Amino acid sequence: MGDVLAGNHAVWEFDSDSVLIRFARGMRTPRLWHALGERRIPLEALSGIDVSAAAGAMGRRDTVVLRAVPRAGADPLMEAAAGQLKEGCDPYRLVLPADRAAQAADFADAVRGRLGPRAAEPADRFLVGVARPPLQLKAYDARVGFDGSAVTFQWSRTGASSAKWRAGDQRFALAGLSGVEWASPDRPGGGHLRLRPRDAAGDPAPPDHDLAAAVFGAGYGAVHESLPFAAAVLAALRERAPVGAVPRARTSDDRLTHLSELHSTGLLTDAEYAALRDRFAAGA
Repeated sequence: MGDVLAGNHAVWEFDSDSVLIRFARGMRTPRLWHALGERRIPLEALSGIDVSAAAGAMGRRDTVVLRAVPRAGADPLMEAAAGQLKEGCDPYRLVLPADRAAQAADFADAVRGRLGPRAAEPADRFLVGVARPPLQLKAYDARVGFDGSAVTFQWSRTGASSAKWRAGDQRFALAGLSGVEWASPDRPGGGHLRLRPRDAAGDPAPPDHDLAAAVFGAGYGAVHESLPFAAAVLAALRERAPVGAVPRARTSDDRLTHLSELHSTGLLTDAEYAALRDRFAAGA
């Protein structure tokens, strides 16, 4: 047993090579955390960890926030989320009473002391586990299934567009996919799950007409259901064509090539790719 921090709705336990996060069950716990249950985060999957004060309802600094930062490309859940999670749902964020600030700082120091020399670089493979197939997801216009080798869309008679209904149910083998896109159902206008076929030409159709996409709606495709599903597909894609096969970056040009590979397979968002590209190009 290592150092343990019990915060709001979660307990973090530090071990020599990982942080085990156990999410509590309760009415106030984010539903995504309920779905995750617990997660073991290898220290090699982290790029940093910080402690900051947080103001309460009356402006008092009555809590502290411990937040770990995953490396780009290390966690399929966060890669699929692509920065769309609300702060309160962030599984790498732990809120504690202010009187535990010193304990939180000690915990953060212990973790930092174990981070490797490549912590600031993108990971060349996923390091954090996600849900394993078979998985099912009920979207507004389809039932989506993933058996580990293919993703299937079974269109809803009442929710699917006429274009999807006429085309019939769809099956996409992992071998024919280059990536997966998750748009949060909490964003204005709703969200979707979209697959990226390797042979697709031009811009994709709107999600309600795209045969490789399922649309979310009120009560359909909630974050706690659709995000772990998207992460599982993304993890399976990486396992099938690991970015680890790309030579480790040694020069600025090599790093840019490596980032391009991550981006083209959907494992870095446009924003993450642009930020890292600019940093490496500048010789940082």
